[in-house]
Amino acid sequence: MAIVTQTDKRSGITYAYDTEYYWDKDKKQSRSKRICVGKVDPVTDEIIPTRGRSKKGESKAGKLSPNKTGPKPFSESKHLFYGATYLLESFADEIGLTHDLKQCFPDTYQKLLSIAFFLILEDNNPLYRFEKWHLTHKHPYGQDIASPRSSEFFASITDDQVTQFLRLQAKRRVEEEYWAYDSSSISSYSETLNQVQWGKNKEDDKLPQINLLLVFGEKSGLPFYYRKLAGNIPDSKTVKHLLEDLDLLGFGRTKFVMDRGFYSEDNINGLYREHVKFLVGVKLSLKFIKKHLDEVYDDIRMFTNYDEGIATYGYPVSAEWDYSQERPYKGDIVKDKRRIYIHYYYSIEKGADDEQAFDKRIAKLCSELQEGKLVEEHKKAYAQFFEVKDTPVRGRRVCHKEEEIKAARRYFGYFALITNEKMDAFMALHLYRMKDIVEKAFGNIKERLNLRRLLVKSEKNLDGKIFTEFVALILISHLDHKMKEANLYRTYSMQQLLDRLDVLECFEDKGHKLRIGELMTKQADIYEALGAALPTSSC
Repeated sequence: MAIVTQTDKRSGITYAYDTEYYWDKDKKQSRSKRICVGKVDPVTDEIIPTRGRSKKGESKAGKLSPNKTGPKPFSESKHLFYGATYLLESFADEIGLTHDLKQCFPDTYQKLLSIAFFLILEDNNPLYRFEKWHLTHKHPYGQDIASPRSSEFFASITDDQVTQFLRLQAKRRVEEEYWAYDSSSISSYSETLNQVQWGKNKEDDKLPQINLLLVFGEKSGLPFYYRKLAGNIPDSKTVKHLLEDLDLLGFGRTKFVMDRGFYSEDNINGLYREHVKFLVGVKLSLKFIKKHLDEVYDDIRMFTNYDEGIATYGYPVSAEWDYSQERPYKGDIVKDKRRIYIHYYYSIEKGADDEQAFDKRIAKLCSELQEGKLVEEHKKAYAQFFEVKDTPVRGRRVCHKEEEIKAARRYFGYFALITNEKMDAFMALHLYRMKDIVEKAFGNIKERLNLRRLLVKSEKNLDGKIFTEFVALILISHLDHKMKEANLYRTYSMQQLLDRLDVLECFEDKGHKLRIGELMTKQADIYEALGAALPTSSC
């Protein structure tokens, strides 16, 4: 027997039911019998017997018979899933997330954490499912959050609170680590959000979008800054504003890892001007990159430059950057030379893939020319790689331009990075590939946290929802970092690990301490591997 409560949405009254669970052999599933025993007093939480039940013990004269003393008050008992939410609470305390949220949201931080837990554990589920999840899980807020209430909560989150939270997070970052900075597009059906614009969609969605920027720490594996901006703003235009934001938030010396979408002469000059260390991917087509590559082309693929572990050659080149700084207050431009290091790489696997893809493309272009099935978008490639001759006797002859094809194949498998900090070529490559954690984070936001399509109707709701998703992302990222350190991905996916812990139960009885259900050996092993204390019953 257990007492279960349920709220009537029409009247708002919460009723208590005496519930007995049993196994239905015919239907082969768990069933329950419920008897209403009264309604719950909203002030004292005591169960008040309903009229029908209170009259059962009365005599015809309206008084209790000598043998009937009336119904005894019931105390509510709950058994809830607790193992996964306990782990997330432990992580939130460990990394100071709970403390920082409590500082910024003293009245609502528990509600924020509960929504974040739901987003993590109920993979890709919309928030209107929170009510069902709340009935079966112990979580910080401990109450239902109806869909309209969650929208109101998102709208209540202010810019000042978000800024204060990011400032507190800034104090917790790891010193002297590189930061990975990247962006992604999030599509939207909304026609009322100002920042939803048509832009370069990184997933080729045929929808307008907003852009979301994230900064991650290389050593901590945690995000500590995000920014939402209009969907038509290219990556290369965002670096200046980022540096200004980080300065206002109190970040000290910074080191950035960025992909080649963020490269521009203005950005590199700006990073030099602000004395920021950087590691940036660049295109081989840039004049100064190609010039230095041609100078060392024959030296790169030597066995002394080969790393067998990643099947890649690496070769560093010291060069000079043509620095310029416009000074409006003086009406002039300062020009100077700055030291820059170019790291060139040749990947055997990438080279083979590039050559195969190129050969298939050339064969397709040739076939289109021979059959006369020309594609408008391929006209430039036809002219670059082929010469077509039509004669009355021999008909159409398609000839390859061998020199052009050789020139195009020359740089297959090569790529380059630039930095203003002296380091080994393979250390630079290791740091650069660290930015993959940002790409994985965007995957978590879109898929696991259900933010692939924006359905909100107001800017305030959107801002609050993205902040809540950011809080959830901090916890997912910390779990991911811990699982990698403990080599748990050899045994579990993240979802499998959370599912394994989620079935651990706890029991709540009014007037008694929290009791923990049976902890299995594999569950205990997971907690210990992740550095979390084992959940125990309260004394």
